[in-house]
Amino acid sequence: MKRLLLILTALPLLAEPNFTGSWMLNLSKSEYGKFPAPEVMLRSIIYTSGTIALSTYQKGAQGEVTTELKYSTDGKPSINGENKGTAKWQGDTLVIESSRKAQGAELSQRDQWSLSPDGKTLTVSTHVTLPNGEFDVKQVFEKTPTVGATRANF
Repeated sequence: MKRLLLILTALPLLAEPNFTGSWMLNLSKSEYGKFPAPEVMLRSIIYTSGTIALSTYQKGAQGEVTTELKYSTDGKPSINGENKGTAKWQGDTLVIESSRKAQGAELSQRDQWSLSPDGKTLTVSTHVTLPNGEFDVKQVFEKTPTVGATRANF
């Protein structure tokens, strides 16, 4: 009986983080290095056991763009238009590896998603590989009440 109680007590610690929600990029906490940072980035995420869907809106010097991506989190390949990739859990970190052609060149990236203990901060650490080099980006998102209401302000 004590073993069963111990196992049941540990189960919440084994649960995958739930990234569901509306998120706004905090530029002051993010690190883009030489890569141009967007003026604003909003991300809406729906996570259900085994699937993550995200819609990302960003506005910057090159205009506005919205992307829609969906991944199975069991490591099976997913295709999102020209973007091909996989997502899988490594402990409580979601790792998304993807590749696509951009301006005739192959671009690949590895994202590591982690959620703060209070569930209010999403950190995405990305390693990007291009034919002419590699670089790292760290994006820090803060949970917002709704993307729609926040986006209307921009």
